[in-house]
Amino acid sequence: QAQLVESGGGSVQAGGSLRLSCTASGRTFGSTVSMGWLRQAPGKEREFVAAISYSGGNKYYLDSVKGRFTISRDNNKNTIYLQMNTLKPEDTAVYYCAAALAPWSASPDDYEYRGQGTQVTVSS
Repeated sequence: QAQLVESGGGSVQAGGSLRLSCTASGRTFGSTVSMGWLRQAPGKEREFVAAISYSGGNKYYLDSVKGRFTISRDNNKNTIYLQMNTLKPEDTAVYYCAAALAPWSASPDDYEYRGQGTQVTVSS
């Protein structure tokens, strides 16, 4: 059974940093997969925040997080990370780890596997 488990969420003040982690497990993730992060704030549409190819050579970032967020992965641990710096109140959301069964995809529609989410709250 495929499973994605996030950790690392929490509450910080504006300008602070957090690092999210997501570990994938299950038979499905024995193949090459792209992984990424989506977020959803109350009353807002879900946003595709960042993604990384299996090799790590391709990355995608939402414009509003470029220069502040960095996505990375460790395939030996089946884990991806999202380092979030200079956080802003508008980054407040539930962040979901996601996976696509392709070596690379920047289309959120391909990320059919989702974790349960972790809350990130940034106060001003």
